[in-house]
Amino acid sequence: MLTVDYEKFELRAGDLLLDLGCGFGRHTYEALVRGAHVVSCDTAIPELEAIKNTAPMLIDDGLFDGQLMHTQVQGDGTRLPYPDNTFDKIIASEVLEHIPDDVAAYDEFFRILKPGGMLAATVPATVPEKICWKLSDEYYAPKAEGGHVRVYTEDEVRSKLEGAGFDPGLSYKAHALHAPYWWIRCAVGVNNEVDDNWTVKQYHKLLEWDIVSQPWITRTAEKLLNPLLGKSLVVQATKSPLRTEKLSQIREAADASA
Repeated sequence: MLTVDYEKFELRAGDLLLDLGCGFGRHTYEALVRGAHVVSCDTAIPELEAIKNTAPMLIDDGLFDGQLMHTQVQGDGTRLPYPDNTFDKIIASEVLEHIPDDVAAYDEFFRILKPGGMLAATVPATVPEKICWKLSDEYYAPKAEGGHVRVYTEDEVRSKLEGAGFDPGLSYKAHALHAPYWWIRCAVGVNNEVDDNWTVKQYHKLLEWDIVSQPWITRTAEKLLNPLLGKSLVVQATKSPLRTEKLSQIREAADASA
């Protein structure tokens, strides 16, 4: 269940990708299959432990040639342990809404991305997210430990990307079928187990069936509903080489006059 459309993201074989907030590795898996080198980064050790065997599994299945790099790193998106201009591509999927100082994260993405490289930032889309917040205060921080700290608009994402030096570009939404699921969970108790409520349980089964089987009827429905109800917003942005050079000159001049 990818949030980022890899065709639109233009990931190429041999690219070095940072999958920030990798979770259980959905974007990592697809990137490796496509021939990219991947650094999977998350704050949660269990998720990183769970995906460390992704490459060996793909080798066994004949989908991975064993020559690519896949490493797992526990890290903070505002202080990443990489030199400037390291990565060709960065995916930051559903992490920025958790970070109090998100501006620091945007700046860090810009720093470690190569000139000409591309970032795909995904955050909860405004309308579905606002409904969740209205339905339950246990869905977001501070009641939800480590939960969402803001409701983004696309304009805010673009503004912060531009402030960090990026050139924002294509945007789109994904996972429309997941929005009602979270509304129902928020309405009946977001911290309850899935099996505690019949409606939640049945909807969860529907989503599992959709992910595994990808039937045409749900794929078509989601494609039609995404612009209106998509649970996730994806904004792609490029680190322009020309803009990077200008920003470097401005910063050098500022340092010289300090």
